[in-house]
Amino acid sequence: MRVVPRINPRDFLYLYGTNDRPMATAVKKTKSVWFCSHCGNEYSKWMGRCPACGEWNTLSEREVVTGKRPAAASVPSSGHRPQPLKEVSTSVEDRLSLGSAEVDRLLGGGIVRGSLVLMGGEPGIGKSTLSLQLPLRRPELKTLYVTGEESVKQVKMRADRLGGDASNCYIYSQTDMTAILEQAQEVAPDLVIVDSVQTMYCPSVESTAGSVSQIKEVAALLLRFAKETGIPVILIGHITKEGSIAGPKILEHIVDVVLQFEGENRGAYRVLRSIKNRFGSTAELAVFEMTGTGLREVANPSEMLIPMHEEGLSGTAVCAMLDGNRPFLFEVQALVSSAVYGTAQRSATGFDVRRLNMLLAVLERRAGFKLGQKDVFLNMAGGLRISDPACDLAVIGAVLSSNFDYPIPANVCFAGEVGLSGEIRPVSQAERRAVEAARLGFKRIFVSSYTHLDRRPEGIEVVKVADIPALVRALFK
Repeated sequence: MRVVPRINPRDFLYLYGTNDRPMATAVKKTKSVWFCSHCGNEYSKWMGRCPACGEWNTLSEREVVTGKRPAAASVPSSGHRPQPLKEVSTSVEDRLSLGSAEVDRLLGGGIVRGSLVLMGGEPGIGKSTLSLQLPLRRPELKTLYVTGEESVKQVKMRADRLGGDASNCYIYSQTDMTAILEQAQEVAPDLVIVDSVQTMYCPSVESTAGSVSQIKEVAALLLRFAKETGIPVILIGHITKEGSIAGPKILEHIVDVVLQFEGENRGAYRVLRSIKNRFGSTAELAVFEMTGTGLREVANPSEMLIPMHEEGLSGTAVCAMLDGNRPFLFEVQALVSSAVYGTAQRSATGFDVRRLNMLLAVLERRAGFKLGQKDVFLNMAGGLRISDPACDLAVIGAVLSSNFDYPIPANVCFAGEVGLSGEIRPVSQAERRAVEAARLGFKRIFVSSYTHLDRRPEGIEVVKVADIPALVRALFK
């Protein structure tokens, strides 16, 4: 059994606390500070507009406690000393497998001991489901699951629905960080999960839970706990209506890894993306499918995102996308019809509508296709949001296919960016996209004529086109 160093949770407040914490022997003083609820910056007086983020009417007044810290508390008791860089060991980090191949790959091979991982996402996206699935699927890990949003019975009901072995998972419903750190020292777990940072509070900070000062304080305490004990901590966070993680930006700077869920709540698929990772690459993502028994890993998302309808249907095209280092093939659906109202409608689901308008303008100005008086509707299959420029060529193909009512063969896919002059520009790692398409049974892939391939992929024909007229001649001949 691994011995965890005994650390008094109150020592965190005493030894490592900031000047705004009340100390037993310090002189307490209070002052008013104005915090920006959007970015977390603080100011000594009220201002209508925050100079840091530019938002209006976001400054709120808070009373904070100040005072000089005792001299004895300024010296940490850890005994750490500066170390020459050449003497630092470069051995591989000690990692723990979480029992999920996709999550382990996203983290770079497992969670590093002593690391702090922040996982954010919209309400109902699956954050709590995934965080509870991890200890249930890996019962050999002793896990302390701290919840500030649910009762112990609610967590038990969700665990029964998810299934798995709950013999080594400890549930603790608490929001006081002092009590949480005490129980973490008592249980001595291999993994700590805190759900969520916005519900936790530190008694030494005189503000409500979820405020800027409380979030900073809670995150700092958990980081010090993880580094001192070597116990990894997974921290669940909320997001704002703009899609960013709620709280001050310093929260993302404090933690070691930031993961964010994406996808529609009403859809079946979820994408877990790495935004920040001090121990691995950020060019990775994991795909899950929400089922009645929790989140199921999707090892090969391309097979679920390619067409699921009969052949001979116009307005569909398949794009070979690359998200990070992982290739995807998914279906682009377009519908072009005569405008019912005076102004033509432009609607896009999962795709930037401004880029769609740009592509339609290129079709009309550079290729001569008059689409100004027609409604154009675009949809990305699977509920994913696509930002890869390689999708441009598939969008052009789907729009023209619907406009001509001419179906594109089911064994054809696209990978190319469209410029304002109508030229088709090359995209990165075209060879990997072609190899993935060939593996799934596609026979032709349309790319830019400027694309350089080190070797020809086997089983697929690479068709190079220079501009949109060349694409039309090769595709609709």
